[in-house]
Amino acid sequence: MTKIRTRYAPSPTGRMHVGNLRSALYEFLIAKHDGGDFMLRIEDTDQERFVEEAVDIIYRTLEKTGLVHDEGPDKDGGYGPYVQSERMKTGIYMKYAKELIDKGEAYYCFCDKERLATLKTEVVEGKEISIYDKHCLSLSKEEVEANLAAGKPFVIRQNIPNEGTTTFHDELYGDITVENAELDDMILIKSDGYPTYNFANVVDDHTMNITHVVRGNEYLSSSPKYQRLYDAFGWQSPVYIHLPLITDENHKKLSKRSGHSSFEDLLEQGFVTEAVVNYIALLGWSPEDNREIFTLDELIKEFDYHRISKSPAVFDIVKLKWMNGEYIKAMDFDAFYEMAEPYLKAALKKDFDLKKIANMVKTRIEVFPDIAEHVDFFEELPEYSVEMYTHKKMKTNSETSLQVLKDMLPILEAQEDYSNDGLYQTLVKYVEEKGVKNGYVMWPIRTAVSGKQMTPAGATEIMEVLGKEESLRRIRKGIELLEQSV
Repeated sequence: MTKIRTRYAPSPTGRMHVGNLRSALYEFLIAKHDGGDFMLRIEDTDQERFVEEAVDIIYRTLEKTGLVHDEGPDKDGGYGPYVQSERMKTGIYMKYAKELIDKGEAYYCFCDKERLATLKTEVVEGKEISIYDKHCLSLSKEEVEANLAAGKPFVIRQNIPNEGTTTFHDELYGDITVENAELDDMILIKSDGYPTYNFANVVDDHTMNITHVVRGNEYLSSSPKYQRLYDAFGWQSPVYIHLPLITDENHKKLSKRSGHSSFEDLLEQGFVTEAVVNYIALLGWSPEDNREIFTLDELIKEFDYHRISKSPAVFDIVKLKWMNGEYIKAMDFDAFYEMAEPYLKAALKKDFDLKKIANMVKTRIEVFPDIAEHVDFFEELPEYSVEMYTHKKMKTNSETSLQVLKDMLPILEAQEDYSNDGLYQTLVKYVEEKGVKNGYVMWPIRTAVSGKQMTPAGATEIMEVLGKEESLRRIRKGIELLEQSV
């Protein structure tokens, strides 16, 4: 059995889109599930869109996500160069293009822009494209050689017959057959000597022994042209796996405007790398059971590409936030604090024990920017309504709360031990003396010291962080507000 070899072949044009990362992840999982090799190849033939720092983004993203490539520009496995612009210098693309010309499967085209502008157009997938009329296919060998000798600009086009059909097989979609008349004579070598994306893809995949090609289903329409190239060369075509579209919550294609279309967008929004990888794995694939939380090693073991769906996958930011929250809950505290500290310092300028506060919020946030809204009351007591003191379950209202605060104020003024345990014992003693439930006392104290309906911790934990002076100031403020309302 042939060893599986997959490749992630991004174009360095910017940040790594969620769809690109999913392709990389699936290619990695398919290879590793069966002990194969995962290769990185940089496809930089589109020089107009090339972004220098995008290459660094690719390496950084693969490293962060744990998608370790076995071969690539930095790891020669004997199939290099692994950057298409470097491969071009070897003459490989022109060599294979000329082989197709010799076989009658491709031809030189010398048409200028003016002539191309007169050709009829068709709308394909929302884009208007020119349909080439094979004008230069009729040029004699002598005319071609004369044009080349004169230095006339040219492209090399694939020669697709007008009759018959082309069939290719996809693992998810089965056999797909198209009429050759629907296929245009696509350019293989551009006028600048660079190969087109489609042609370089086929040549590189074959010469690098790639066995499985994983890409978005937007490439389904191009696949018949790929297949014709494989057939023209007499090469075995790879296993094709075309992935479903990723849409936003409105079932429209995920775009940069969504604000969470790239891996780096998500990291900047406070998501954990492992949660993002886990979630993206489920965008189009599902395990045999209903399990949702996977480590990368577990994904390698469980991943079966035959369980990839053909239906569009919805990128649900609410679901991702839930999953991220689960990962945060399970994090080692030191690792959590390292990520949480910058958010805590941005929200709290006063001198607090940030580790204690971090421990309070760890199980309550879904993404790290949530920290601010959970801890802002430590920095400054917010304006709040006395209605918050009324809680049916705790059996509290403005009158009972005012009495509790007045009773507790001198006790807490005399209290020296402002640790959580010391404060809790003091409050519980009052509860026992009055014969009431804990909440009857804890609710008004917590409301007074936080000014918030929901807090990441109880009254005594909050007071321990605030300290004696600030806790008492806030309780006095609570008494003042309640006295004004009663």
